[in-house]
Amino acid sequence: MASPKKNTSLIDLKDVGKSFRTADGTNRAVLEDVDFVLKEGEIVALLGKSGSGKSTLLRILAGLIPADRGHVRYRGQPLYGPARGIAMVFQSFALFPWLTVQQNVELGLEAQGIAKAERAERAEAAIELIGLAGFEGALPRELSGGMRQRVGIARALVMNPDILLMDEAFSALDVLTGETLRNDMLELWDSGKTPMKGLLVVSHNIEEAVLMADRVLIFSSDPGRVRVEIPIRLQRPRNPDSMEVRALIDEVYAQMTLSPAELAAIETGAEVPVAMSYRLPDAEVSQMEGLLEMLAEAPFDGHADLPQLAEEAGLSDEELLPVYEALRLLELVHIAQGDINLSSLGRHYYQADQALRRDIFGQQLLLHVPLAGEIRHSLEQEDDGELREEPFLRRLEEFMEEEEAERVLNVAIEWGRYGEVYEYDYHTGMLKLPETE
Repeated sequence: MASPKKNTSLIDLKDVGKSFRTADGTNRAVLEDVDFVLKEGEIVALLGKSGSGKSTLLRILAGLIPADRGHVRYRGQPLYGPARGIAMVFQSFALFPWLTVQQNVELGLEAQGIAKAERAERAEAAIELIGLAGFEGALPRELSGGMRQRVGIARALVMNPDILLMDEAFSALDVLTGETLRNDMLELWDSGKTPMKGLLVVSHNIEEAVLMADRVLIFSSDPGRVRVEIPIRLQRPRNPDSMEVRALIDEVYAQMTLSPAELAAIETGAEVPVAMSYRLPDAEVSQMEGLLEMLAEAPFDGHADLPQLAEEAGLSDEELLPVYEALRLLELVHIAQGDINLSSLGRHYYQADQALRRDIFGQQLLLHVPLAGEIRHSLEQEDDGELREEPFLRRLEEFMEEEEAERVLNVAIEWGRYGEVYEYDYHTGMLKLPETE
């Protein structure tokens, strides 16, 4: 059963913003006008595309970085740095490899100047609580991934937090291990054996969010802000196969797969075309074609429920959502209300030989991806049909951080090479028109 709800606010954010400086010295907003309240007795899940600012928000709440604008309050008081009542579990296990389980768990207590005897007692209790009793003397290399993440959770719980922040805490684990640890955390939450009063979870796993949370918040991107809030009023534990849970999963999928034009229409009332600043999804052509072929063939025959297709593909939401986005961007599929349908062009693509597939891919790329169109047009203006990649990288850095700009350009390069729109020399960093032209 779910923990009882109270009205006391644990964390209160109002008009919170955070910016980072780009390579040309301008500020780029990562978070903007974020309003959010975490109340006692609730679990909240944050979902959104990579780069939407979810992890940045968690670091602000943990006091690791400051907000640039707005107000961040913990139990009614301004938050200016790490608070003793807030602990965080990271995606990476972040354990010191030369320290034992016991020593890793005691680290935070030692930093607070807690006496050795009390440190040992509290660490042993946290280790037992999280199911690692008997492994106190083990080194991280001697533990499985799931056990190492349990150490990370014990290290947070030993601080007796009333708010626990979890940043993709289960994503580095295999499906079964992640599910087991998630269920153990929910049992711990409902048991009342810890002082935890609030749990904030960043996740890419839609089913995980629906099974855990009392509310799901979906973030928009560029800049990040809370776009949709979906309340979940089902008792825990929740049956993932129940009609109520499946309906909620479909609702979240529908929100997560809205196209840029649909999002713009919702937010501004006008359709806005994809721009140079658009963050291309991190999807490989082989992934796109594999999913397209699966969708086209039995038992789907061109139409599928997104969660069902994900289950059949055996891939996580984190892996699949960018593929869905890419196929939709190139108009090979249509997505609406949590369902995916093969478009007429997508069916033509599926039936085509490899040469025709490349032609279709290249044509759609130039039509729907401005970055690819700009690269191609710029190359056509050069006498030798060649340009270095740096000007395009600098152009992208006007809208995003350097690392993200490199990722987006790499995606555009790979897609362009496959569609024979342009070529790329990895040794020299030169883009050029295809030799056949």
